[in-house]
Amino acid sequence: MSRLLLASALSGPLSPALAADPPLQIAQYAHTSWTALDGAALGLVFAMAQTPDGYLWIAGSVGLFRFDGQRFTQWQPPDGQVLPSGPYSLLASRDGTLWIGTFSSLSSWDGRRFVERHPEVGKAFVTSLHEDRDGTVWVGLLGPPGRLCAVRAGQVRCSAPEGGFGEFVWSFAEDRAGQLWVGTDTGLWRWKADAPRRYPMPGERVVDLTTTADGQVLVGVASKGLRELVGDQLVPHRFRRASRPDEWVAERDIKANKLLRDRDGGLWIGTEGLGLFHVKDGQADTFTRAEGLSGNIACSLFEDREGNIWYGSERGVDRFRKLAITTLSTRQGLPNDVTRSVLATTDGGLWVATNDGLARWQDGRLSVFKERDGLPSAQVHSQYQDAQGRLWVSTSAGLAYFAGGRFVRVDSGPSSEIHAITGDAVGNLWLSGNKGLARLHNDRFVDNLPWSALGRQQPAHVVIADRGGLWLSFWDGSGVSYVKDGKIEATYNFAHKPGHGPVTGLRLDADGALWAATGSAGLNRIKEGRVTALGVGNGLPCPTIHWSTLDDAGALWMYTACGLMRVTREDLAAWVADANHRVTPTVWSVADGGPLQVTPAANFNPPVAKRPDGKLWFIAGAELQWIDPARMPSNTVPPPVHIERIVADHRSYALTPELRLPPRTRDMTIEFVALSLADPKRTRFRYRLEGHDTDWQEVVDQRQATYTNLPPGHYRFQVKAANNSGVWNEDGAQLAFIIEPAFYQTTWFRLAGAVLLIGLAWSGIQLQLRMRLRRLHRQFEATLEGRVAERTRIARDLHDTLLQRFNGLLLQFQAASNLLPDRPRESKQVLTGAIDQVAEAITEGRDAVQGLRTSATETGDLAAALGALAGDLARESGQAMPAQVNVQGTPRALHPLVHGEALSVAGEALRNAFRHAEARRIEVEIRYDTRQLRVRVRDDGRGIDPEVLRRGEKEGHFGLSGMRERAALVGGQLTVRSTVGAGTEVEFTAPAARAYGRPSPA
Repeated sequence: MSRLLLASALSGPLSPALAADPPLQIAQYAHTSWTALDGAALGLVFAMAQTPDGYLWIAGSVGLFRFDGQRFTQWQPPDGQVLPSGPYSLLASRDGTLWIGTFSSLSSWDGRRFVERHPEVGKAFVTSLHEDRDGTVWVGLLGPPGRLCAVRAGQVRCSAPEGGFGEFVWSFAEDRAGQLWVGTDTGLWRWKADAPRRYPMPGERVVDLTTTADGQVLVGVASKGLRELVGDQLVPHRFRRASRPDEWVAERDIKANKLLRDRDGGLWIGTEGLGLFHVKDGQADTFTRAEGLSGNIACSLFEDREGNIWYGSERGVDRFRKLAITTLSTRQGLPNDVTRSVLATTDGGLWVATNDGLARWQDGRLSVFKERDGLPSAQVHSQYQDAQGRLWVSTSAGLAYFAGGRFVRVDSGPSSEIHAITGDAVGNLWLSGNKGLARLHNDRFVDNLPWSALGRQQPAHVVIADRGGLWLSFWDGSGVSYVKDGKIEATYNFAHKPGHGPVTGLRLDADGALWAATGSAGLNRIKEGRVTALGVGNGLPCPTIHWSTLDDAGALWMYTACGLMRVTREDLAAWVADANHRVTPTVWSVADGGPLQVTPAANFNPPVAKRPDGKLWFIAGAELQWIDPARMPSNTVPPPVHIERIVADHRSYALTPELRLPPRTRDMTIEFVALSLADPKRTRFRYRLEGHDTDWQEVVDQRQATYTNLPPGHYRFQVKAANNSGVWNEDGAQLAFIIEPAFYQTTWFRLAGAVLLIGLAWSGIQLQLRMRLRRLHRQFEATLEGRVAERTRIARDLHDTLLQRFNGLLLQFQAASNLLPDRPRESKQVLTGAIDQVAEAITEGRDAVQGLRTSATETGDLAAALGALAGDLARESGQAMPAQVNVQGTPRALHPLVHGEALSVAGEALRNAFRHAEARRIEVEIRYDTRQLRVRVRDDGRGIDPEVLRRGEKEGHFGLSGMRERAALVGGQLTVRSTVGAGTEVEFTAPAARAYGRPSPA
């Protein structure tokens, strides 16, 4: 995470860099460990390398592995080839070739071609690999005898100096001048083919080489620490313990096994059984399995291109990543891990209040003050530097100021706990305590204003002097009040509801504006009585702000519930000018070194300080942290993106340029990866499938895309990625493929199907036309037959009644004529009878004509027609008998034939009722339901002779039989019920399928 507070008793002068930039310790890095429990069953991790495509290669005792940040995949050469033996050393050269040194040969893989064994090297144990600045690959071999091989332009040349290297060449290093150094069992060699030089190391064994901070060769010696070359002599390279700067680290306590100099100048020492050492600015700290290291035996060290440090042990792999936010603790020299407040004084000192003393960082030294130094208590709370430059601190046992290297106790009034201290322009010191607002003048307690006098039940959290008055924020969430002469002159409440959203931080800027950090209403700015709020609606990711400050560049920094946040100076100025402006903050969270606890545990001030070098020191939760706003670490390496696999219907396919997937592919998954090894879980992806997706899909830490039921066609999958700092690889990766169509999805099949469908449709249309013509023809024939049958019946009626009657009348008129001269009386009687018969004939003729007319009726309201007919018959009979027509159900349009026949049947029944039944009451009931149409005519007349009902007709009359014929014509039924002297009921029914032929009229 950070850089450390140096301990106080460091002997010797301190460099300015040391004083301004405390060295980073291992515990301040982000650490991640992988062992067999995490899927890293690698055995002993002998070596690591990173190829240009971003993959980390790991030579383990059980095989060669490739790591993408999440998965360890064992790698095998293509086409059935195998590594000659287990891998031991690795090198990724600048041309992209991975050189693999094994226990028996040198192999190489350039991403396309695998060379199983370079014959020039022969069968030998490759101990080490190195590429110099000229691109030559150096290969160290174990003998006997040991050899040194150089690979240039594809040519391998092996050599050894006169007298030989001994049994092995073990390690390489290149100094600042570009000189190659070789570690062997006969000592250290400065290698020049024409003039090699040996530096003997009797009784010592070289285990590894690297360089010093100034670029000179540094030698790791088994069990004897480190050696550096000074002139022509190898002398001990020494450093002190970070935890005890006055103590040198003994050579026997190092047991170096692997060495690495990182890009920041830090030295990493992997030991044989003692874990990992880190040395920076002459200070060393350690990290062992007890702190979470995978194993204490170092087998390899490596720095990747993003600056991550990788440690390989006998049990797994560890990664150490620099963080943007640095945390300091007792491990770096603080007296206690619980910190309360932090203050930067004008003399360059940094003061940190803890639960066990007041720590001062001054001129690169850390000093701790407690009761022995005059403090009333080692539990220190708030701090303040007055106009005279004196430091004031409050403790759990009282108030004191710093003078002459010691603290002087002062009476602070009745409060036992001081939350904030400030001073005004006339020399008063104001203390916000648990018992009230106290005022000190000339270092003496003057008076105390109880909080009840200001209408408050709880003390103020923060107090700031301004223009002869004080700004106070209270615990009860009542906002900010401006107090002058013991009275509240103005109050500003920022919460949505009173009593919510307490103000946790106050700050006055150079323009006189007050900035109030709140618990639920964002950051509020008060200027000339006007309040503007910078909150979620303006782009902040969360509304809880603990404090705010400005850095040297004018950027706004806020400690919030979602992490440490920065708004640039330009963005802030735009918001000040326009309160509706949306800012674009940068957020650093737990993954960047922020605290796990996002609410302050301490309630004392100040919570943040800016040192003269521009660094911001602050209390986060109960931890002390710092950042350098001018040098915030950022991962500038765009992550390489690869599409690794495509799986369709549970089958994996090789990623070829002309990839074709089989027809009817249902489920498809495309797996991809972005090679950012710093923080893979924060990798963001954008992908889309051209030919299917209309827009890019964005996901975080999701490395596959799934599609189902894609139709046949040409597709192109594209994926881009951004690393943990938001740097995008806009080129990304892409994969084109084709889903083949099934035979029924081909163009010719579609055309054939279309032709067939057109043919079938045409045939169907023709068939429908023929069927409709047949149906119309049948309907016409049925209608015609019905009309013919009706007219035949009427003709029969005319023939059987009118014509026969007229023929009989003719005979009677002839008889009357014959009797007229001789028997006039008899002739008159015959004529009278004939006249009566003529009247009856006229009536029968009228009835026949009425039947003919109604049979031709095709449309109309059946109830209205029957009502009109009943009215005509009543007038004709000269009788005022009642006739009612009742309709049940919802009236529906009737088929024309059914309408006509129903009207004829009911009309015949009405005529019989009016003319022959001598009825006093006649009722007509029409019922429409979903099953049938029913028409019923009732009267209370004299009824019908049972014999006539039995025969179905009356001799010489065709009324009953005609009604039955009409009912049968439309598939209906006729039922006649009658009782002599009690009336008659005629019921006609027709099934719904025949009766309802049209939609109901509106």
